[in-house]
Formats: sequence, C-alpha cells, structure tokens
Amino acid sequence: MTVAVAMSGGVDSSVAAAILKQQGHDLVGFTMQLWNQRRRLSPEGEPMPSRCCSLDDVYDARSVAHDLGFPFYVLNLEDEFERGVVRPFVEDYLAGRTPIPCVSCNTKLKFARLVNVAREVGADQVATGHYARVEYNPDTGRYMLKKGKDLSKDQSYFLFEMTQKQLARARFPLGEMTKAEVRQVARSLGLETAEKPESQEICFVPDGDYARFVEDYARHEMGERTGEGALASGEIATTEGRVVGRHAGLHRYTVGQRRGIGVAAADPLYVVKIDVPRNQLVVGKHSELYRKALVAASVNWLSIAPPRSSVRAKVRIRYRALEAQATLIPIGSVKVGVDFDEPQPAITPGQAAVFYDDDVVLGGGWIE
Repeated sequence: MTVAVAMSGGVDSSVAAAILKQQGHDLVGFTMQLWNQRRRLSPEGEPMPSRCCSLDDVYDARSVAHDLGFPFYVLNLEDEFERGVVRPFVEDYLAGRTPIPCVSCNTKLKFARLVNVAREVGADQVATGHYARVEYNPDTGRYMLKKGKDLSKDQSYFLFEMTQKQLARARFPLGEMTKAEVRQVARSLGLETAEKPESQEICFVPDGDYARFVEDYARHEMGERTGEGALASGEIATTEGRVVGRHAGLHRYTVGQRRGIGVAAADPLYVVKIDVPRNQLVVGKHSELYRKALVAASVNWLSIAPPRSSVRAKVRIRYRALEAQATLIPIGSVKVGVDFDEPQPAITPGQAAVFYDDDVVLGGGWIE
C-alpha cells in the first residue's frame, strides 16, 4: 500500500521508513516545519533557540528519503503549531499548570494533518517512529493503542488523545522493537541518522529554560509585563499559612519541586500548591505532597467505549511515573474522578493522567 511517513530527521522515523520500504510499501515522506529558526520575540532579541525543524533535521530527513528512494516534502505548519501548541504552553504556565505540549502536538497537529495530507496524496495509512502499537479488537470493533515493546522508550502516554479514525490509519513500525535494535538496523543500512543523538527536552525549548521562554513569549507576544500579573513575584507560604519568603513568579515552579525554591529550612521544602489567584507559592514537607484522588478533564476514551460505571485501571500521572492502581469514576461525559488505592505524590495540574489495562491504553485526561 501507499504510506505517508512523518520524517523528523531522527533515527526512529528513519528506521520506521526503512522497515516499511523493506516490506514493499510505496512511501511518501513529510517533514513538518513547526518553528522559524530565525524567530525573534523582540526586535533587539537573539533568535529563539529551537530543536524544531532545524536545517540539519530537514537535510537528514531528505537524505534518508533519497537513499531509500521515495519522494519527500516539507509541510509548513508554523502558524498552527504556535496557535495550538506554543501559545497554550505559555498560557498553562501563567495559569499555574505544568503542561505537556508533546501530547497536543502529536495528536491534534501532526496526526490530524498527516491523515489529511495522506488522503490528498492517495496514501492508505500514516506512519511515525513512535514506540507504540495498534491492534484491532474484533469483539469491541475498536482499535486499541498499546504500549511499545521497549517499555523504557514506550510513548503511548503521549498518544492518549488519538481518535479511532487516526488509530485506524496509523502504523508504528518500531512498536515491537527496542531502541538498541533500531540503532542496529540504522547502522546496517548505513542511514545518515544512525548515530544521531536524541533530545529529552521540549523541542522548542531545547535549553530547558522554560521560565525564560515563558517570560519572553508572554512579554513580546501577549503583552504581559514583567513584575505584573502572572509574571509578578509574591509570597512563599507554608501549608499552615506562615510566610517564609518571596517567589520570582509562579511560572518558575511546579508541584513537587524541591530545588530552586530559595527558602532555607531545617527540613527540605517542596512545592505543594501553586495558588494563582493569591499569587502565592505554597510549600510543605514531602509527606504533604501525597493525595488520594484527582479529577481529570477533557477525557478521551480510546481503546474502550466511554464507561457508564466505575472501572478499575492502572493510572500514570506523569510520563516517568510508576502506574498506580485506581478506580475510575465517570463524572458526566468528559470528566473522570480517579480514586487511588494508595496516595500518590505530586499530582500536578496540567499533566496527563493516562489509564492502562496491562499494556492497553484505555484513555486519559488532563489533571485539573
């Protein structure tokens, strides 16, 4: 069949394309231009650093497509990326949440556009280099999203917002492979990207300085002023209400954070709550981080139909967190109450709560 392949210029998407080519499929490669490398947030500022869509990445993707013998195109999605990913990322930080832009980027931008483009070029399916799997369940008539075989690289957490329509056309050639196997395939084929390192940071903030990015964007693109509103300093208070210091702007902190609070204490202090209405950073002991329950909003039920009664599942509240056994309680049509068997540390608004049954992603939502 004809498959549209998302080409990031990295080793994973390169090997995904190579595997599909070896299987005899006709491929069309696409790289998505998401960020202008020469973008300045102010006339006097330096270009914003970014790992998104560098010329090297585009060159590497084009080189792999050329070597494997299939056509390659670049899609300019800069405006959509800014509206749907970058600006909401900044707005979330200003609202006291800790966002995960990769989820929205994957499902609401990349997959959504790739499915449409694939249809235009006559492609039957779309493929990416994600470590995840898709399987059809004839008993339920639904496609299931499953974890990748390499659990250390599994990316199913970032794909919980996919739709049945997207899953039906998705192919994840690396789902049954480990990262080491992917590297070996790339070396054996002499791919340009075989030894290319991968970044662990958000692609449009490659230096990891989220606070600086939020400040620069808020000032120059949203009219926020340093020292006012969401960027203003304020009180640091304990859970008992005792003021112990001043914070440098709530966007600089996240629930569970220990380092960089700037308050000396006999026992380590952690960020327990970000109180935006009072512009107050609430800190406490590690034991005060634990909560028994959460509410998830904008829930997407993926591998199962929306349940009408409670469901038992394992829940992951951060990408690197261990899954914890819980009862899921539907609240209306788009919210779910999650009642954990054991209290969980640092449940963070803005992060995703993803529901699993063994290796199947049942669904997920955003922690309120």
